[in-house]
Amino acid sequence: MVSIGTPGSTSAKRVMLLGSGELGKEVAIELQRLGCEVIAVDRYPHAPAMQVAHKAHVINMLDEKALYDLIRAESPDLVVPEIEAIATEALLTVEKEGTTVVPTARAANLTMNRRGIRELVASELGVRTSPYRFVESLDELVEAVNEVGLPCVVKPVMSSSGKGQSTIKAEADIANAWNYALEGTRGGADSLIVEGFVNFDYEITLLTVRHAGGVSFCEPIGHRQEAGDYRESWQPQPITESVLAECQSIATGVSDALGGFGLFGMEFFIQGDTVYFSEVSPRPHDTGLVTLISQNLSEFQLHVRAILGLPIPLIQQYGPSASCPILVRGESAAVEFSDIELALLEPHTDIRLFGKPEVRGSRRMGVVVTRRDSVEDARAAALQLSDRVQVGPPSDVSRV
Repeated sequence: MVSIGTPGSTSAKRVMLLGSGELGKEVAIELQRLGCEVIAVDRYPHAPAMQVAHKAHVINMLDEKALYDLIRAESPDLVVPEIEAIATEALLTVEKEGTTVVPTARAANLTMNRRGIRELVASELGVRTSPYRFVESLDELVEAVNEVGLPCVVKPVMSSSGKGQSTIKAEADIANAWNYALEGTRGGADSLIVEGFVNFDYEITLLTVRHAGGVSFCEPIGHRQEAGDYRESWQPQPITESVLAECQSIATGVSDALGGFGLFGMEFFIQGDTVYFSEVSPRPHDTGLVTLISQNLSEFQLHVRAILGLPIPLIQQYGPSASCPILVRGESAAVEFSDIELALLEPHTDIRLFGKPEVRGSRRMGVVVTRRDSVEDARAAALQLSDRVQVGPPSDVSRV
């Protein structure tokens, strides 16, 4: 039997979010709709989830002692990592001491570092992936590039949202790729992964929910990336029954190996009838923002139901849908959005402005989601309507 108390009281179900960006904000809202008390944590103040949480803390989540001390002081019922940049050693310790980590501390530890998850999936589970090598020096990178061939992709073993990721197309690109990857790494790690290029037909995110009643799947989400970060997503991605069945089988095996309850964003490359596992995030996925309009239960509702032990009897897709992020470039701590009404003129369209306190460089600041009669129409509408949203002041920031 699931029991949820009253926020602010001794009976409260207290949930700590480690990471308070736009995805964490939606998780916080869904937790509060079910009566949970939310504690939002991030490395900077006024992060999106902090703006709707009951309590907020600003700490360096890569500081093992600081993170451990905060968890012990707040004593939450659940600790929910929402980003990769976390001192997972602290999570392993508090889990041993009796605190529930979502989905498990081991899952957070393995997926924070691309070495851990790749070795689990490829070596232990025997799942097909692109050819890969791990390197820790420029000389090793040169050797790895020669082994996997050109073109190839280089990523930090610890990073997010495409930071530090680049494609090496010629030997002259190697030194720049090494330096760029080190600039984008998180947690002080200087290891990189070199992946042989898969000439895939398309790539998908398969949102996989591990809950008390079993394992459930959302319709596959197609997406387009630039510089390792998503630029649009759509649902459903057309896919054959046999390929979808293989993706679901792999996703079940990987989520079972990681354990615990929650939503897993499984990424796959599809080449003809061949499936390549790419990555997994044991939390809501940015491409899954499309589910805010595409289904009866968004990825955030699914995640919250699963971690609270609540049933998920049906995931129903409403129709072809798409998302397009609102990307902003510049330097500002007071970004203004205008012409929002122009983006909301059409039915089956919605906007989320994330409320991020500033932009330094390029940052995802919102998203437009649409539902139409076909995937093609939904994608076209999302791109067009996202472009209608303007940002200012003009001297400070601009749309990407």
